Amino acid sequence: MTTGPHPDVGRIATDPDAFEDFYREHLATVQRLVARRVADPHLAADLTAEVFLAAVDCAGQYRPDRGVPAAWLAGVARNVVSAEFRRQSRERAAVRRISGRRLLDPDSLARIEERIDAEADARRVYTALAALPPRDRALMELVGVDGLSVTEAAAVLGLRPGTARVRLHRSRSRIHAQLPLLVPGALS
Repeated sequence: MTTGPHPDVGRIATDPDAFEDFYREHLATVQRLVARRVADPHLAADLTAEVFLAAVDCAGQYRPDRGVPAAWLAGVARNVVSAEFRRQSRERAAVRRISGRRLLDPDSLARIEERIDAEADARRVYTALAALPPRDRALMELVGVDGLSVTEAAAVLGLRPGTARVRLHRSRSRIHAQLPLLVPGALS
C-alpha cells in the first residue's frame, strides 16, 4: 500500500491529470488485489478498470481522516470484486454470454497471467477464508492479504478498531487451525 502524501482524491473525478497520476500510483496495487481474487486474466483486466471507474464515481466520498488513499481504494476494489462475484452467482450462464471481454494484446495477457500465477497461494487462502463469517473474512482479507492496518480495515468495514482486533485474532486462530501448512506470515 502506498502511504505517501494524501492527494486531493476528489480531483480525480474532474481533473484528467490528477486521475492519471492517481491511476499510475495505484495501478499495481489494484492489479494485485484483483489477481488475488480471480484467476481469469480477462476478468482481472475488466475488474481493474471497473475499480478505477468506481473510484472516479465515488471520489467525493474519500475521507482522509479514515486512512490513506490506497486503503480507500482497497475498499473500492473489494466492493467491485464482491459485486462481480454476486453477479456471477446470480447469473453465471448469462454473464458468460455477455461478458464483453476486451481484447488483450499478447504482452498484456502474459503480464496478467503472470500476476495470476504469482497470486495462486493467496487464492488458496481465500478458499480457506470462505468458512469464516463474511465480515470476519473481509477483515482478514483487508489486513492479512491487502496490507491495511487494523484501524484502516476497521474504517472500511465500519467497525471500531478494538472490535476489529478481537475479530482478527479469532479469525486467525480459526484459519491457522484449518490450514497448518500455510506459509508462515501469510495471514500476519
